[in-house]
Amino acid sequence: MTTENPVRRNVTEPDYDLSQPLDIDYAGAFSDATPADRELQHRVRTFVQDEVLPVIDGYWERAEVPFGLAKRMGELDFLRDGVDVPGSPRISLMGAGLAEMEMSRGDGSVATICGVQGGLALRSIQLLGSDEQKAQWLGPLARGEKLGAFALTEPTHGSDSVSLETTARRETRDGVEGFVIDGEKKWIGFGSCGDITVLWARLVGKDGDNQVHGFLVPQDTPGYAATTIEGKVSLRAIWQAHIVLTDVFVPASAVLPGGRSFKDTARVLQATRLGVAWSAVGHATACYETAVAYAKQRVQFGRPLAANQMVQERLTRMLSTLTQMQLLVAQMTRLDEAGQLSGPQASIAKYTCTRGAREIAASARDMLGGNGILLANRVARHFADVEALHTYEGTESVQALIVGRDITGVSAFV
Repeated sequence: MTTENPVRRNVTEPDYDLSQPLDIDYAGAFSDATPADRELQHRVRTFVQDEVLPVIDGYWERAEVPFGLAKRMGELDFLRDGVDVPGSPRISLMGAGLAEMEMSRGDGSVATICGVQGGLALRSIQLLGSDEQKAQWLGPLARGEKLGAFALTEPTHGSDSVSLETTARRETRDGVEGFVIDGEKKWIGFGSCGDITVLWARLVGKDGDNQVHGFLVPQDTPGYAATTIEGKVSLRAIWQAHIVLTDVFVPASAVLPGGRSFKDTARVLQATRLGVAWSAVGHATACYETAVAYAKQRVQFGRPLAANQMVQERLTRMLSTLTQMQLLVAQMTRLDEAGQLSGPQASIAKYTCTRGAREIAASARDMLGGNGILLANRVARHFADVEALHTYEGTESVQALIVGRDITGVSAFV
């Protein structure tokens, strides 16, 4: 007599397909996007689907920068963050926002590469640089031939960056008029692996004005020492640096002529703050898409998760939050296009959207149960990266104080 092994059914878990785009726009927030805006959005989406998602988990887990993807983004003209560069087609602010959303839907580190390169370094030079500086740097940065950094935050000055203590003083060396820079910077994307750093320092000395000025500092300048920060649990596929500046000499031509006070720095930050809100929408979109796909494919108690009332209510709540975020960034972008966006309006967009992205990411992670902590299932990476997004370009508390000052007319800053 032979004994047959019993047939084992429903033991092997299926492979889930959780990364397909859903084209979510429940309220038509982006209905007035132009064909050119949509074309850019879908080009970025194709890049994300075909080139980012197949490899990014490995880079994230190894804490390695995908330099090849950064170069590819330059080739595809995805690094400008809407900044006008001679010889390149104009990108509308709506188009730039939709592109930022799609990039973040793919990965936060890859989107941050664009934010640092285009939103901060390139924009600083375009807004505040001389004609010579623009001619030298805009094209190479936009094409990804050179990597740029933006060094404002310091180890002891994060939220109160206006009080930065890095100094620059006038000095002539070997017949060359210039400046000597001393101090430290921290959390500087590409600060340890790039080519040029837009660095902010306070001009001191007998002829200094004690105001914050911008300088272009090549990263191979003697006295510029940068160490990559390790041990991060967020945005692991882009390197941030701790920079120590010791007797760093740059010529007078390194000064950004338009960067003469912290108000000029704030012009750059206001533009990128709205970009961070768009990024939050992208992260939230990825998490919502993942939750919807998983709810339809995951079977428990003999039926898909999607058949449960609790799951449908949670998906509805996530969609409600996402829709509000979409409407907010779309309207703020229209104001920006019209030249009417204020600093507090940019702040409330960032405040609202990163908070909403955290809520959606947490709910999606929970809906996936144990599968929600696996990189292969997408949402865990976004769940972690949103934490950094919520902090950089001004924490939630700082955004609240900016808006609160606008509401009350009273500053709560020290």
